[in-house]
This record gives sequence, structure tokens and C-alpha cells, in this order.
Amino acid sequence: MTDNERDGLIVRIRQMRRLAAVRDRPKVDAAAGPQAERLRDLETRVAHLERLLEGLQDSVYRESERHAKLIAELQAQVQPGTMSAALADDVRSRGL
Repeated sequence: MTDNERDGLIVRIRQMRRLAAVRDRPKVDAAAGPQAERLRDLETRVAHLERLLEGLQDSVYRESERHAKLIAELQAQVQPGTMSAALADDVRSRGL
């Protein structure tokens, strides 16, 4: 597990705990007023948005890793030694 994966896992665990804490809070009584209820609703929405952001960050990271591997493979294919061997094989297979 890489450091980035470990850090992402830690952040997701914290988010899940934070969301569970928000859900487990006691219901707001009528004396507290509508502002407390509104604040609780906003906290729930922010926790949801944080989870979505974490998912987006994970997706972007995986895509960047995929692109990095693809670029590394392409660079290996255009190395002079590799390319000349591929061209020589092509010439032999075509009988030129």
C-alpha cells in the first residue's frame, strides 16, 4: 500500500466517523430553535460533499496513475534500441 493510498484510507475513515457522529447526535428540541436544526442539516450536507470530494480525488489519482503507466510504456517502445529491434523484426517478417 502506497503512502497516498494509506492517506486516502485514513481520510475516508475519518469522514465515515464524522458522518456517523453527525447522524448519532440527538434530535434538536423545539427550544433550540430552527438555527440549530439548520446547522445540523448543513453539517450533514458538508459531510456528504466531503465524501463526494474524496471519491473524486481517488478517481483522479487512479486515472493519473493509469496515464503515467501508459506514458512509461510508450516511452519504452520508442527507445532507440527497442525501436530498431522492432523495425528489424518487421523487415524480416515482410521479407524485405
